[in-house]
Amino acid sequence: MTWYEFFRPVAKGISVVVRPKIEGRENIPRQGPFFLIANHQSVLDPILIQANCSRIVHSFTKSTQFSSGAVARWLLPRINAIPTRRYRVDPQVVRTALRLLEEGEAVCIYPEGERSWDGLLQPLRRGTVRLILKAGVAVVPCGVSGSFQAWPRWSRRPRRNPVHLRFGTPIHFGRHDIRAEREAVLDDAMERLEMVLADLSGQPSPHRTKPPSGDAGA
Repeated sequence: MTWYEFFRPVAKGISVVVRPKIEGRENIPRQGPFFLIANHQSVLDPILIQANCSRIVHSFTKSTQFSSGAVARWLLPRINAIPTRRYRVDPQVVRTALRLLEEGEAVCIYPEGERSWDGLLQPLRRGTVRLILKAGVAVVPCGVSGSFQAWPRWSRRPRRNPVHLRFGTPIHFGRHDIRAEREAVLDDAMERLEMVLADLSGQPSPHRTKPPSGDAGA
């Protein structure tokens, strides 16, 4: 048994506090590589998603969490967390993600780049969508609702509130190895992903006047 498998029941025990309702598990591929993308409302989201996803996933995690204490330094690598620098191109993370996908693994990304400040879906990071287009694997969207009310980012402790996870139908964009090809389809891919995440999480799609720069550019 791996540490990931050991901690999954622990995560499920924690998730009972917010009484999660799960839909769409049948949309998670039983084998083969895929990206799992989700909107990010709360620190609870990775716990809930990894506890209730039938596949083992490697999850992008901001690098500062790895230096937040001895427990985090020990635990995060053992639950497949990938240290990621936010708001900048991170070639090492790109290489790591592509390698894991080539090995048939699943990689989880929160394409907004950070937790929501108001519970609403934020614009997606362009670099993250570029990575998705470069990899060319299936994308399983997951809409999270209720976790912001259960544990907003300014609160020190969770509250009892129902949380809903909806795993959507896999999306296929095809593989775009050439940068010019990625740029040509980037805006349409971003709009499609935003609409799907908004629909699954029951939120409006963000109005974007100028998309933010990527944090994991490809």
